[in-house]
Amino acid sequence: MIELFNVSVKIDNRPVLNDISLQITKGEFVYLIGKTGAGKTTLMRLIYMDLFPAKGNVIVDRYSSSTIRRKEIPFLRRRVGVVFQDFKLLPDRTVFDNVAFALQVIGAPKRTIRARALSALSRVGLNHKRYQMPHHLSGGEQQRAAIARALVNEPFILLADEPTGNLDPQVSTEILALLESINRSGTAVLMATHNYGLIRQFPHRTLLVENGKITAGEAP
Repeated sequence: MIELFNVSVKIDNRPVLNDISLQITKGEFVYLIGKTGAGKTTLMRLIYMDLFPAKGNVIVDRYSSSTIRRKEIPFLRRRVGVVFQDFKLLPDRTVFDNVAFALQVIGAPKRTIRARALSALSRVGLNHKRYQMPHHLSGGEQQRAAIARALVNEPFILLADEPTGNLDPQVSTEILALLESINRSGTAVLMATHNYGLIRQFPHRTLLVENGKITAGEAP
């Protein structure tokens, strides 16, 4: 469960979000739409607590932005998977090592790391390329690897910030089908996108971020 209560955010003294309230329930698939700079990425940063509100409260799972301690933030982030438009894979590590790294940094046992990394790669259809370097993969394959890395900690929600922004239409459709499959397994998905064709093809609850507010929206 994710809840935002009367949240306001300023960045460089510029209001970005104003008194917004929002709830995302377990297992939901939600789109965020809006112009560039409207606050979609800001909202996601609030959820994984890379940013804190100037006013209001953000509750993610059992953590609250008003009471969370700095040392607890890494534990929160293990419960939240994040996928970016530009993949953010480590270029000097294999696909397997990129996925495994998310477990290595928290000190997981080697046996657990191997089993969960292979499982995540299987879910995204990349097990056969686990020893490839990222630059040998297509854009769609790199995004699949990034999704596997986000899934390896078994998060309850996946935040996807323009995950198809650098991909062609066919590959974008494949990535959306993958995200839907992940969602059907019980993981909530919050996806920011400008690709309204995908929203029409894969309809889900859609929220519009505009003028610092969040309202129910639909693909134009």
